[in-house]
Amino acid sequence: MSAQVHVPSLFARVGTASVLTLAVTSTMLAPGLVSDAEAATHSTKALKVAASKKGAPYKYGASGPSRFDCSGLTLYSFKKAGKKLPRTAQQQYNKTRHIPTSQRKRGDLVFFHSGRSVYHVGIYAGAGKIWHSPKSGDVVRLAKIWSKSVWYGRVR
Repeated sequence: MSAQVHVPSLFARVGTASVLTLAVTSTMLAPGLVSDAEAATHSTKALKVAASKKGAPYKYGASGPSRFDCSGLTLYSFKKAGKKLPRTAQQQYNKTRHIPTSQRKRGDLVFFHSGRSVYHVGIYAGAGKIWHSPKSGDVVRLAKIWSKSVWYGRVR
């Protein structure tokens, strides 16, 4: 509503053509900008959800809310952030937009692999660390990335 109030003053100051150019340009740019912003918001929220599960015990096949395996934690975290992921680490890798290490951001998924097979996943927390649910007998925790055999994926 406030935009409608200010439009006449914009017309008066810059002229009709400039306002229309601004409106059309903003409309054309908005879809890409909104998508990037939404992706960042989902990733940031998923990262916070994963961190909030610190200390939750590992349980094979579990996807929350109190026990998790690795892909169960990422599935749960992104679901809470409004994004749907498949169940396993390999399926999650197949579903994400693959990105180079140089472009990784907080909230991206980190996939550990042997050859072409993905065997573990966590959420990138920045500074070379991930939130993950490591293995039986362990708990959800922040850990340093321990391998060079990792791929990064961004949830769309």
